[in-house]
Amino acid sequence: MEELLGLSALQMETLTVLCVIAACSAAYCFIVGEITRNNSQMDKLWSVLPAVYAWVVACKGGFDVRLVIMAVLATVWGARLTFNFALKGAYTWKFWSGEEDYRWPWLRARKEFQPRWKWVIFDFLFISIYQNLLVLLTTLPAVAAMEASNKFGWLDFVAAVLMACFIAYEAVADIQQWRFQSTKWSMINSGKKLGELPYPYNLGFNTSGLWRYSRHPNYLGEQSIWVSFYIFSVAAGTGIINWSICGAVLLILLFLGSSTLGEFISKSKYPEYKNYVKTVNRFFPGRPYSE
Repeated sequence: MEELLGLSALQMETLTVLCVIAACSAAYCFIVGEITRNNSQMDKLWSVLPAVYAWVVACKGGFDVRLVIMAVLATVWGARLTFNFALKGAYTWKFWSGEEDYRWPWLRARKEFQPRWKWVIFDFLFISIYQNLLVLLTTLPAVAAMEASNKFGWLDFVAAVLMACFIAYEAVADIQQWRFQSTKWSMINSGKKLGELPYPYNLGFNTSGLWRYSRHPNYLGEQSIWVSFYIFSVAAGTGIINWSICGAVLLILLFLGSSTLGEFISKSKYPEYKNYVKTVNRFFPGRPYSE
């Protein structure tokens, strides 16, 4: 592996530490998820692990300026996502409980995952192992940048600004979504049916703010954040295309699949969602939603 990727002894040592953390996290997610029947254990760790990995790399790299900036940005990203997930009730003093992502119960109920042993295999391979591996891979540009041939320069500055802007973009999208859903459910919990709500809440899904121009602005921000993170490895002198790009590429593919699943569920719940799909792009801002 060391010769294949051209890694130094320090990079291999660091990568080994990160792999141990990822393996422990995967074991925890699978065991606790199966015992509690709450498969959002990895969802809770998703926002925490990249910052942990980035700071391990920064520490091993002697707190190099580039590595510290990467770790700080990963921490800011993680704080935003953790706060957003906490608003949804994901974290409780019973760390194994909390609100579960709506997609897991929906998938568990599908005939494809009956009998239960099929779901257990899916939980083990995809939710616990693959997702932990993916989170680790997205932070590998920090490992690639450890023993850089280039000093901190203009391309690092571009990467930092881009990542900060996309974090802000995603934060705005999350705030807008939270306000919309909170208002909608407040009216529903007061006794009103979805069809009785005022426009646009009667649609059931958000079409305002950034969501007016993109069906998944938060996903666009998330993918762009980790592409920006990858640019740091390019700035370090590892080449425009280097081995650490795998995380960003696989993350983009994951969100393609995740958004497809989410939209399949939305179409089955909200009749107007099919029209929304026809008028607004999935990720990149397109034509505004026509009222």
